[in-house]
Amino acid sequence: MKEEAAVGKPAMDEGILLLISEPVVRHVIQEVLEGAGYVVMATGDLGTAVDRIHDGKPDLLIIAPYVESITGYAAAKYLETHSPGMRILIVAGLLADDRLEYRAELERFDIFPKPFTATELLDKVRQVFSERR
Repeated sequence: MKEEAAVGKPAMDEGILLLISEPVVRHVIQEVLEGAGYVVMATGDLGTAVDRIHDGKPDLLIIAPYVESITGYAAAKYLETHSPGMRILIVAGLLADDRLEYRAELERFDIFPKPFTATELLDKVRQVFSERR
């Protein structure tokens, strides 16, 4: 997985605010993004996300569909008021990583849709950064 994160052009100094409540998922995605050269401010709660925005304006917010007890969409709209112009990417799937898939396998859970790879995530992040606002 770390080999996949190193593929492609380094990110330079683009800052990402990562807001995902689930600690393991947050850690795995943070690891992939940092491995690609992004500066990542990671948190699991909305209040800390606001603090992180005030510490340094992120270029991109990556957020889960639900954060704490609200939708990721509502949280993203709120955070956007604190950092106008920040790009937003809602990540609704799981990263294909043994640390995440092993839990589901142990519990005999099915996962839908199919987990995405680190390369697919990084490609999407690069695409979001390249789009004009």
